[in-house]
Amino acid sequence: MKIERIQTIVTCPGRNFVTVKITTDEGVVGLGDATLNGRELSVKSYLEDHLFPCLIGRDPRNIEDIWQYLYRGAYWRRGPVTMTAIAAIDMALWDIKGKLAGMPVYQLLGGKSRNGLMVYGHANGRDHAEAVEAVQKHIEEGYKAIRVQSGVPGLAKTYGVGKTKGHYEPAEKGLPPEEPWDTSLYLRHTPELFRKVREAVGFEPHLLHDAHHRLTPIEAGRLGKELEPYSLFWIEDATPAENQEAFRLIRQHTTTPLAIGEVFNSIWDCKDLISEQLVDYIRSTIVHAGGITHVRRIADFAAMYQVRTGFHGATDLSPVCMAAAVNFGMWVPNFGIQELMPHSPLTDEVFPHNYRYEDGYLVMDDVPGLGVDINEELAAKYPYERAYLPVARLADGAMWNW
Repeated sequence: MKIERIQTIVTCPGRNFVTVKITTDEGVVGLGDATLNGRELSVKSYLEDHLFPCLIGRDPRNIEDIWQYLYRGAYWRRGPVTMTAIAAIDMALWDIKGKLAGMPVYQLLGGKSRNGLMVYGHANGRDHAEAVEAVQKHIEEGYKAIRVQSGVPGLAKTYGVGKTKGHYEPAEKGLPPEEPWDTSLYLRHTPELFRKVREAVGFEPHLLHDAHHRLTPIEAGRLGKELEPYSLFWIEDATPAENQEAFRLIRQHTTTPLAIGEVFNSIWDCKDLISEQLVDYIRSTIVHAGGITHVRRIADFAAMYQVRTGFHGATDLSPVCMAAAVNFGMWVPNFGIQELMPHSPLTDEVFPHNYRYEDGYLVMDDVPGLGVDINEELAAKYPYERAYLPVARLADGAMWNW
C-alpha cells in the first residue's frame, strides 16, 4: 500500500479550517486537522511545498517512521507551523490505519479506559449576574464541569466574554482587534465572581477559570490562594510558560490545581513542568503538538508524575481534531477532562462526525478510524477569510499577553 495523493482543503464555515486528506493507492482516505489560528496559510504552504512531495509513494501504515522522518528530517525542529503540519499528517495516517483494521483509533491505541470523556463548557457573562446565569444554564444542560469567565468592571472587553450573551468566538475577520487590559482590576474582581457562583450553585459542579497568560507568577500565586475557598478544578494558563521555572513560584503560594499547555508544541515545552510536578493538567492539543504519535508520549510521561490530560478544545480546532481527541481520551489512562466549545451547526455540517455530547460527556460509537468526514462540495462554498485573534494593551499603550 502506498500514499497516492495528498491535498489540503481550506474552508471557512464561519471560521477558517485547514484539513489534510491522504488517499492511498487502494482508495482508503484519511483526514487530519492542520488549523493554526491566524496562521492557517503558513501551515498550508509548509505542507504543500515541503512535506507532501516527500510522502508520495510511502507506506501509510508506517506511522512511526513517517513521524520521525518529518520531525528529525527537517533539521529545523518544533515550532507551531512545523508541529501542526506533522500533526495533520499523523492524524490522517491513524485514520487510515483504523479504517484498514476496521477499528476505532482508540482500539489501536489499546482500547477503552472509559465510556465517555467528561467535558467542561464555557459559561460567560458581561457581568457577575450574567455569568452566574450562564453557569446555571450549563448545569441544566448536564455539564459536570464549567469554565467561568466574566466581564471586568472598568474594562470595555474581557477575554472569554463575547460581544453578545452566550457564544464566545475570539477570532475576528480583518486585522487583529486591540483589547484593553488591567491586571489589578482583574485580580480585584475574579475572587468575588467565584464567591457568587458558589453561593448560587453550591460545590457540586466543577468550576474552572482561564487567566490566559495575563499574570506574573506572583500575581498568579495570589489569585490561586484567594480562589482556594471555592475549590476550583483548575486555573488555566496562569502565566506564560516559556520559563517553566516560573510555575515553581506559583506552587509555593497556592494549592489550587494548575493547567497549562494549549500553545505547547512538543514534550520539551512541558518536560520540567511535568517532571518537577509544577502543574496538574497538561493541555497540549493533538493538532499543535505533533499528532497522536507525539501527544501519546507526552501523556505517558505525564502519567509517571500523576499529571493528567485536559486537552484544549476550542473552536480553533476543527471537528477532525476533536474526533482525534475523543479517540485519544477514550484510551489515555491518565485522562483528566476535555474542553468542549461546540462548533457552529454549519461547521458540523461541513465536518460530519460520530462523536457527540451526552449528559456532561463526549461519547462515540465503535466506528473505524477517527469517525469524521468532510463534505468537500459544501466546504468549497466557504473560501478562506483572513482572521486574527486579538492583541492586548495596557492603559499606557504597552503590549501585553492576550
